[in-house]
Amino acid sequence: MVTAANRGWRTATVSGVRRPIARAVQLRLDVHDRVDHLPGQHYVVRLTAPDGYTAQRSYSVASAPGDPLVELFVERLDDGEVSTHLADVVERGDELEVRGPIGGWFVWDQVSPALLVAGGSGVVPFVSMLRTARALGRTDLLRIAVSARTREELPYADELEEAGALVVLTREANGIRPAGRLTAADLVPLWEPGQTAYVCGSSGFAEAAGQFLVELGVDPAAIRVERFGPSGGPA
Repeated sequence: MVTAANRGWRTATVSGVRRPIARAVQLRLDVHDRVDHLPGQHYVVRLTAPDGYTAQRSYSVASAPGDPLVELFVERLDDGEVSTHLADVVERGDELEVRGPIGGWFVWDQVSPALLVAGGSGVVPFVSMLRTARALGRTDLLRIAVSARTREELPYADELEEAGALVVLTREANGIRPAGRLTAADLVPLWEPGQTAYVCGSSGFAEAAGQFLVELGVDPAAIRVERFGPSGGPA
């Protein structure tokens, strides 16, 4: 059976470019011959230099499957061959090579309750899940906890807060909550039997959050972890 992942590279036209927070860019792509993604999947973006050198990077999808455009959120890394080009150079009307959607394990089935725990730009796949739940009228299925250094650095902060997400900031107070890291105690009121837990963030964050859930008694089989980094998976 032909799937989106094995159909090869396709062309995407950049329909929108926004920079909602510092050192990041939000891209809206019109993917030619697009296949609908599942919330939690990602795309690979490939750049090719005039001399034939190529570099590619995976980025989680933020848009819901019903959105006619694919939305990617790219955090600019100073040594990132792909992220610096996407953040600094790409403009509306440009064309990019993309492959996807990709991924079958870190996806939400759109009917089961889920606990979503993210650090920094790890919120991106959860925004897709949230938007999907909103379109279905089932936001009650999702509980969300996110951590960032400051609110200004948190992608989709307004959207997450409007959905009732727990927002933990490590460098500044958030309301009456002092600055501090996410703890296991923060997750206790969000967890319910029957949930699948999704964790997304840097390797260190993902490791700690996953361990918190295990210590709270969550079945490891019900925890799905996705890590990202300079040479890691989707970001």
